[in-house]
Amino acid sequence: MDTKTIIDKIKQHKKQPNLRFALKEKVEVFTNRLFYTLFDTDTPVEGNLEILKSDFKELAEIACWECKEPCNKVWKSYLETLPVVLESLNLDAEAIVECDPATMSIEEVYMAYPGFYAIAIYRLAHELYKIGFPLVPRLMTEYAHGKTGVDINPGAVIGKSFFIDHATGVVIGESAVIKNNVKIYQGVTLGALYVAKDLKQTKRHPTIEDNVTIYASATILGGDTVIGANSIIGGNAWVTESVPPNSKVFHTPEIKIKTETNA
Repeated sequence: MDTKTIIDKIKQHKKQPNLRFALKEKVEVFTNRLFYTLFDTDTPVEGNLEILKSDFKELAEIACWECKEPCNKVWKSYLETLPVVLESLNLDAEAIVECDPATMSIEEVYMAYPGFYAIAIYRLAHELYKIGFPLVPRLMTEYAHGKTGVDINPGAVIGKSFFIDHATGVVIGESAVIKNNVKIYQGVTLGALYVAKDLKQTKRHPTIEDNVTIYASATILGGDTVIGANSIIGGNAWVTESVPPNSKVFHTPEIKIKTETNA
């Protein structure tokens, strides 16, 4: 097969005319610039907001977004959410300092905690998700997913003072609802009981009420599943039904220790 034939066949099978990976790369730049604008002391806010406005317009054009409102108006609406998002993120950082005895300073949280970074990008993406901006919010949270191992769908609804400890392996589905002062550990999954395309518009993921702690590798599934306020879900627990407030749910493993005397 000659080179021209190979080229023609590749072109023939490139079936997605709007698949521009430049969008993914530009989203990563936009996400980093947004994060630095909100948190980095040496980053000028006013100048960076002008650059972000330009970035936003370019993202909208590449994403082929059709919207009745002009891009400038949508950017202004998003811009107005940023002080509120920053306020929420500061509460998240403070919750980590209060809950984690290993924390030496709040600066450590902002710069070194993957859970905080994942929450930050989620909150910034969630506001775009609510506006209806296509694809970009998901690319933002997937960028954070790649850097932290935390997979939070931008459609999830998360309340104040949220803490993900150790972070890696956490999965939070699109229709999950997490209320205030919730703490979860690595490997936790808030997922669906089963996956089917016709469930797109239904609540598939659980609701976690106020002041709940979910320990490592616990799995909570189902849109009708509600974990009541002030409950504790132990590590490795598998939960598919609602739990009343003030509950403790534990997985009890069977452990056998083999020694020479009982071999």
